[in-house]
Amino acid sequence: MFDGRKGAPYRPDDPVAPLGVYGASKEAGEQAVRAAGGRAVILRTAWLYSPFGANFLKTMLRLAGERDTLRVVDDQRGTPTAAASLAAACLAVAVRLVADPNQPGGTFHYTDAGETTWCGFARAIFETAGSRLARVPTVAAITTAEYPTPAQRPADSRLDCTDTLARFAVVQPDWRATLATTVERLLRRTDS
Repeated sequence: MFDGRKGAPYRPDDPVAPLGVYGASKEAGEQAVRAAGGRAVILRTAWLYSPFGANFLKTMLRLAGERDTLRVVDDQRGTPTAAASLAAACLAVAVRLVADPNQPGGTFHYTDAGETTWCGFARAIFETAGSRLARVPTVAAITTAEYPTPAQRPADSRLDCTDTLARFAVVQPDWRATLATTVERLLRRTDS
């Protein structure tokens, strides 16, 4: 939704500037929720991963079994966010809204704490999975220009979660801690 040029984490009230169809569709969805009226909370997130479905974590672990070297973009910043953390944040928001009918809705951000690059995320995945993998590939840092994709990606997708933490008492674990928990859960499933 943001163009990634701010140079600091995006606040919920920062103007959006989608870079492509995906971001524009997210913005359109938000506008539809606001237009519907009522007390709604829009909770934006970024770099979501889990033991289920298709996501960066699972792709990296799959590629570890296929390649000796992985080239991963190192000039895009963000915060890996475990789906379990986002679910806990959604629950905290819902509990607060139910407990206080006067609590207004609005647009908020939630990611796990900290930041990294895609390359840093990949390296952390392999450090975390370590000896449980048949092979640990070398992760080579590359630029966005060296990995062209049809969709343009923002160079900086960090989100400022201050308002969410303050208003809803959401717990925000560090992304490395949630990565360790998620990798363990994923590898335990595949070991069975």
